[in-house]
Formats: sequence, structure tokens, C-alpha cells
Amino acid sequence: MMKYLPFFDEVPTIVLYDDLSQFLGVNDDGIIEITYLDIVKTAGHSCATVAGAYLIALKGLQALFGRDIPKRGHIKVELKRTPREENAGVVGCVLSNITGATADYGFGGIPTGQFNRRDLLFFGVDIDCDVRLTRLDTGESVCVDYKPQRVVNPMAILMSAIKPDAKEEDVRNFPERFQVMVQEVFANADKVIDIRKG
Repeated sequence: MMKYLPFFDEVPTIVLYDDLSQFLGVNDDGIIEITYLDIVKTAGHSCATVAGAYLIALKGLQALFGRDIPKRGHIKVELKRTPREENAGVVGCVLSNITGATADYGFGGIPTGQFNRRDLLFFGVDIDCDVRLTRLDTGESVCVDYKPQRVVNPMAILMSAIKPDAKEEDVRNFPERFQVMVQEVFANADKVIDIRKG
């Protein structure tokens, strides 16, 4: 059984309706609940970028759908940066796992045209925010910015452990300090995430 930090369970889950899941009999109602631990498993790690991408989805979908349950596979995801810029590729992967949106590699749908997941994820888009999420059913959009530097400095923590003259104690306690930093991001979600109508 995987061991993980207790605060992972304190992060709010993301609940979505996936019509493809229901159609294929995964469950009878199509409801999928995604946890931060789920995303850590797919990403392979927990960091400020992964946490930020999770918060972009969590807060962005709340703003976009209100009291409605977000419809997985019916959301267009656009990122301002290209995949190699500032780890935007990591952000895109996390958002893809949550929303179902893919570029050209996802499920293409069944012969009737339903359940397509392709051409819903875009990088390097000319937008004035980090990420824009758009409902395909209504055309409504929200723009989301993630500003972790308001509360943490991930690079400073990293450099304290990898610089040539790093103290032995800093190297030893780096993993703990790093995850405390991630926890701080979640604890200050409303400070690090900005949302406005797209």
C-alpha cells in the first residue's frame, strides 16, 4: 500500500460527470471523484506545479460550472505557455487527467461521434492568463492565473538542497520542507489563484 502524507487527504476532491464512463459501464451514474493523491500518482510526484494545476482545475471548474457538476470531456483547456515553458506540460497533463481534454492523442469517440476527447487541449494560446477553461455546451469561459510566489518560493527550497555548499541538514530535511511548501500552497488556495470570466 502506498504511503503518503496526511495532508493529501485534506485537499478537496474534484467531482465530475463523465458520460463515457457511464456509457462503458464503469459505474451506473458516470460520477467520478478525483483526489489530489490520484493526481500525485499519475504525475509521479507532489510539487508546487502539480498542486497549482490541481487548484486551477478545482477553482476554475467551480467558477465555470457553479452548482452544476462539471462534465468531463466537455471542457476545452487552453494554456498560454508551450509545454516546455515553465513546466506548462506538467500543468497540461494534470488538467488533461482531470477534465479529459487531450490534444491529438486521446479517445476519438465512437462511430456516432460521441465521447470525443481530442482537440480539446491547446498550448501556446494567445490569452492573457495562465489557463482558460471553456464549457462546450454554453461557450462560457473562465481565465485562471496561478501565483505561488505570493506565499512560497519553491526554487529557494530546491536550491538550498542542491547547491554545491548545501548544508547536510538542509539536504536531509529537504523532502519534508518541500512538502510543507506544497501544503502551504493548498492552505492559501484563495491567495495563489485568481479567476475571472473569460
